[in-house]
Amino acid sequence: MVLATGRLNVVTGPNGSGKSSLYRALRLLAGSARNGAVAALAREGGLESVMWAGSPDEGRSMRRGRGRPLVQGGDTRRLLLGFAGEEFGYAIDLGVPPPATSMFGSDPEIKAESVWAGPVLRPAAVLADRGASGAVRVRAAGGGWYRPPGFLKPFDSMLSETADPQRAPELLLLRERIRSWRFYDHLRTDAQAPARTAQVGTRTPVLSHDGADLAAALQTIREIGDAGALDEAVSRAFPGSRAEITALGGRFELALRQPGLLRPLRAAELSDGTLRYLLWAAALLTPRPPEMLVLNEPETSLHPELIGPLADLITAASAKTQIIVVTHAQQLVTAFRDKSARVLELVKQDGRTLLDGQGILDEPAWHWPSR
Repeated sequence: MVLATGRLNVVTGPNGSGKSSLYRALRLLAGSARNGAVAALAREGGLESVMWAGSPDEGRSMRRGRGRPLVQGGDTRRLLLGFAGEEFGYAIDLGVPPPATSMFGSDPEIKAESVWAGPVLRPAAVLADRGASGAVRVRAAGGGWYRPPGFLKPFDSMLSETADPQRAPELLLLRERIRSWRFYDHLRTDAQAPARTAQVGTRTPVLSHDGADLAAALQTIREIGDAGALDEAVSRAFPGSRAEITALGGRFELALRQPGLLRPLRAAELSDGTLRYLLWAAALLTPRPPEMLVLNEPETSLHPELIGPLADLITAASAKTQIIVVTHAQQLVTAFRDKSARVLELVKQDGRTLLDGQGILDEPAWHWPSR
């Protein structure tokens, strides 16, 4: 499946349509910049967990030459992942290792990688690539090729092992951009959630993935970020309310002051939905926006009245970073349609994930690197 994305993208579809698979694919791509794609795929069940589960003959005939990211058939089983923008593109080919005596024999191997300039892979645009042998070549400034000494292990990505400020500045730039990608899918709001208790306070321009440093992140926004936007986001969701941060012995704690109450409510007293909205405010108003921000089902536990303010927060944040929202909440999808977001509705057809309404000729131009 090949998708065209914009600044603000909403991925939706019925249960089992492939939303989670797309989210996992983005996580795996991000892992390649930290040399963790192979380990992450192994933790999720290995290649078998992402292989085509329909008829092998049907899967092969319907996919041959079509640029699909999932292909299966005999020893050619592989997982292909990639993305491209106006400046750079990157693709990785993960395949089944040859028979071996190692206890890690079920780990997938990196069979090929490629980095290129521009949105489409073509020979003249290649900046660096590696094959199954592990040999890497990097295009030199004069137009020739520089070949780093040695060979990469089948579990090492050239993004993490070959990026060099002198020899491969483009790889270094691309690697750092991918490393800036941010994923939120497990912001805790349960009774034992760390965000409900006082935590050590230190400047926090980026909210942690579990939201433990919420109070510090909100205070950082007040001091070096857009404090006005934070107050507006809270007041829009909870009219007349204001988030307050108290400090005691170096520990920060969140409280919400609401009209009609004699004292502010401490984080431990907030409902799951209220706390989750404040977590999203801290994540989206970050003073250090990432290259890409991926939110998985942000509507979870939110009251319907908070969907609109959340959509406003996400839309405003998309002015500084590319955002992908994975959701099954139609109310949130409707709110984004009103804001001219790119809605990507996935459907399942014969066991395959497809973009609803996208035919073969509608797919963006795309080519996979050869092994």
